[in-house]
Amino acid sequence: MFTGIIEQVGQIARTTENEGNLTVTIQPARMWADVELGESIAVNGTCLTVTTWDAAGFTVDLSRETLAKTAPHWREGTKVNLERAMTAHARFGGHVVSGHVDGVGTVLRVDAQPGAYTMTVRAAPHLARYLVPKGSVTVDGVSLTVVDAGGPAGSRADLRPDEFTLWLVPHTLEVTTLHTWAAGTQVNLEADQMAKYVERLILMRDWTPEQEVTV
Repeated sequence: MFTGIIEQVGQIARTTENEGNLTVTIQPARMWADVELGESIAVNGTCLTVTTWDAAGFTVDLSRETLAKTAPHWREGTKVNLERAMTAHARFGGHVVSGHVDGVGTVLRVDAQPGAYTMTVRAAPHLARYLVPKGSVTVDGVSLTVVDAGGPAGSRADLRPDEFTLWLVPHTLEVTTLHTWAAGTQVNLEADQMAKYVERLILMRDWTPEQEVTV
């Protein structure tokens, strides 16, 4: 489990393909001294398992499924947002983030504002129902607040139901990779966990085992 508060930025140092899967070595700005085999680290919002490490960095394996469902960040030299799994005694500064990417979005616009930047993002269509004005969304691993969203119950009529906006302050830009975003950048999106649980509960409330259809 993660919070969406980025600890540091790393860089992909090496990639090795193996039958459609990918082994990736990542070098953080400052390698943690207490990394353990098998621990989870969110890389651009994707929960990955540490398989090896040394004083310079750590290695993870990406399956074909992960590669197919995440943004194409997995190239040598790419900067990535890093967050280790939260501990029970840590401050909960963001929101509940699983590190399971729900879909890929595309940055449509980046506009400079006094003291901040605004960004417009188009989500994968199936995520539109989770985009709530002033709600939470994880973008490339960063816990952010949806400012405006389009569609029913949205806050801006000029946005499509699958589009939303973000306000990014200088600190966020400085400590994450978000300052590299431009129109056309693809990003990993994870919807608010609570919204997905509520939706499932509502959809399943009238279901009984007798309704199951055997094929």
